[in-house]
Amino acid sequence: MSEQTASAKLTHETFGEDPVTAVGLMADDARVAARSLARATRGRKDAALLHIADRIQAQSAAIIEANKRDLKRGEHNGTSSALLDRLKLDQTRIGGLVDALRELAALPDPVGSVVRGQTLANGLRMSQVRVPMGVVGAIYEARPNVTVDITGIALKSGNAVLLRGGSAALESNRALVGIIRDALADQKLPVDIVQSIDDYGRDGATALMGARGKVDVLIPRGGHGLIQSVVQNASVPVIETGEGNVHVFVDASAPQKMAVDVVVNAKTHRNSTCNTAETLLLHKDAAAGPAVLEALTKAGVQLHVDDRAAKMLPGGVQAPAATDEDWGTEYLDAHLAVKVVDSLQEAVAHIERWTTRHTEAIVTNDLANAEEFIASVDAAAVMVNASTRFTDGGQLGLGAEIGISTQKMHARGPMGLEELTTTKWIVRGDGHIRK
Repeated sequence: MSEQTASAKLTHETFGEDPVTAVGLMADDARVAARSLARATRGRKDAALLHIADRIQAQSAAIIEANKRDLKRGEHNGTSSALLDRLKLDQTRIGGLVDALRELAALPDPVGSVVRGQTLANGLRMSQVRVPMGVVGAIYEARPNVTVDITGIALKSGNAVLLRGGSAALESNRALVGIIRDALADQKLPVDIVQSIDDYGRDGATALMGARGKVDVLIPRGGHGLIQSVVQNASVPVIETGEGNVHVFVDASAPQKMAVDVVVNAKTHRNSTCNTAETLLLHKDAAAGPAVLEALTKAGVQLHVDDRAAKMLPGGVQAPAATDEDWGTEYLDAHLAVKVVDSLQEAVAHIERWTTRHTEAIVTNDLANAEEFIASVDAAAVMVNASTRFTDGGQLGLGAEIGISTQKMHARGPMGLEELTTTKWIVRGDGHIRK
């Protein structure tokens, strides 16, 4: 099937000009596709994942060319360096997407797994099993990797997806969706497992947010504005993801080399991601403090410091004074706020005031302090002597992720296969009636 044929159902000619009507019709098609996929064996789903991986790898050059057009347009429009970094696809990043799909194929299928079960005293046999959500919507910006990640996780967990990837990644997402739909057709699976509503722009996103009863769950990925817009305006159930005002606390007992390595990696490994450190908290007695600040400065990080941290700066280094705006900012860039605290308890209190409950970390050589930090900090992920960059589905063995959930419902932290399932109760009897 050609790209034009596979993508034909994404045009105005098929669904009309009205976004609400179009998204509703596409959701209906997605429902039919999801019901078919729910009956597919693990073997069929895994074969499709591997075939999608092969097609993306084989057509990587075309994907990169499409991505270059998006990047060029973004640069012309003044898109921030952080968003351009997220938008960029190269051979290495495409290789990562391909690897994630292959890793998903190797993971157990969550559908049909028994969460719990028992035979009751009256002889009824009950079990709670995992089943697909159904139709999943995703709204995201400048993140073409999400197109592949959510497709893979949805396919393996038996769901269909409606994607709103945003104008910044329009060319990249169009190429990826076409390749994915062609691959599904090759595998004799419904192509409407994956559909894009990008042709309908922001009005399409609004329609998707209002498609309650047709879309089972909506997942936003992006900056604060996008996520809060979806959370506040959607009538479809939403899993809130990803804003990351992430802290690293360097305890008094932290070994210098470990503190330097962890903090520098947490800030500079890739500073445009939601699991990147944005605030450094230094215990006043942390001998590692000056070395950490020197290493950050040498790595090109612009520090924003309180009065006590300013006294730890290397000679000749100037840094602006940190304000409340800095404590509350997700920079997504080479900037870091730094504060010196008197105790672990003060560090925890600062985190509690400013956290987005994404990822928080401690560097320490004191087991009791580590355990107190774990118990006191309310976040989706807590790191002890490890970089915050490990809050990632692939790094934690999930194969890929849809996003990092910062809510407290059924999904929290990196969202993989199980997080795109719900459960069904099955009760088996022999003519039982309730008395």
